[in-house]
Amino acid sequence: MPLPAAFLTRPIAHRALHDIATGRPENSIEAVRAAVEAGYGIEIDLQLSQDGEAMVFHDYDLARLTAEKGPIQMRPAAELTRIPLTGGTHPIPTFAQVLEEVAGKVPLLVEIKDQDGALGPAIGRLEQAAAKALDGYRGDVAVMSFNPNSVRVFGGLAPDIPCGLTTCDFNAEDWPLVPKARRERLAGIPDLAASRAQFISHDRNDLASPEVARIKARGLPVLCWTIRTPEAEAEARRIADNVTFEGYLPPIPA
Repeated sequence: MPLPAAFLTRPIAHRALHDIATGRPENSIEAVRAAVEAGYGIEIDLQLSQDGEAMVFHDYDLARLTAEKGPIQMRPAAELTRIPLTGGTHPIPTFAQVLEEVAGKVPLLVEIKDQDGALGPAIGRLEQAAAKALDGYRGDVAVMSFNPNSVRVFGGLAPDIPCGLTTCDFNAEDWPLVPKARRERLAGIPDLAASRAQFISHDRNDLASPEVARIKARGLPVLCWTIRTPEAEAEARRIADNVTFEGYLPPIPA
């Protein structure tokens, strides 16, 4: 499925429209509601609970974003949904809860976080949970992952939902657990066809790469992450079709 046009016109709020100073933690119900009210697209992250529920949460560990510690995968969903997000009033939401909040009012870009640990093939449970939650959802939605295996598997489970690859230069500093050969291969973005990806979301610091130029020449949409100033947005839009942003409020085209 091609990426809906709404993903190319409305700037996309990274981890929803979060602002901890005003009580909106990242990936929170508060941030989702603020993005919907402002009319921005929304990007969120999915992690897996111990009992196989898709949770809207970025990190693998609870410590940075809550008062708890330990891997999110070691807690059941019922327990996770009672843990408040630091700086907000709502707890960690399930994917189903966020879908109910968005309800098709703005485009929703969903990143499936790698569950293999090294961007390999040991995945499947989170993809299944995400597909289950999205079954029957009405609205513009797209799913992406850094792991091409996740994109391929999710696409097989939900062929009517457009999928894409989250991409970057896969440097060793940012990806210390991924073997060098794997990182070097993924940096070339070789899995578009095998994963049936219909777009990429690429690191803004690497937008001038020949791999991105090759993908644009094929006519596939290029999104980028993460833009934090109007000046950076203007620079990114010289190449990217749309931006994922945080920390400022970009204009929404009429």
